[in-house]
Amino acid sequence: MSAPAKDTLGLLLERAENERDAAAQALHAASTQAQAARAQHGELAGYRQDYQQRWTQTFSQAATMDIVGCYQSFGRRIDQAVDTQGHVASHADQRQVRAREALGQAEMRVAALRQLIARRQAEAAKAAQRSEQRATDEFAARAHLRRMAHA
Repeated sequence: MSAPAKDTLGLLLERAENERDAAAQALHAASTQAQAARAQHGELAGYRQDYQQRWTQTFSQAATMDIVGCYQSFGRRIDQAVDTQGHVASHADQRQVRAREALGQAEMRVAALRQLIARRQAEAAKAAQRSEQRATDEFAARAHLRRMAHA
């Protein structure tokens, strides 16, 4: 393999490895964000359930319409927060999936470049071996001709 081709492939491999590393970092960040979003969604859903249980116990006793109105209003806001956080968690999961796919593609590119470099090196080694064999055969043929000429 020629030096410029080797340098070019080496640069391509280095760039692909950098892109792969960046994709791995992006996946890690997306995974962390998705996990945090799911955890927050779970906490909000748990709070909503606790809130409903507390008010169910409170309603077993007498409650005024103002208190019922406050409960319903706050309950709707909690439901809205849970739904919103569910959407946030869903989007975070989608970003994580896309980041995982990007990492897979980057890893395949690195593997393909490594395979190409290995194949080019093998071809260069084979060409060098053929050239050396040709030179050895030529030297042997000349030596044989000299011996025959002197004989």
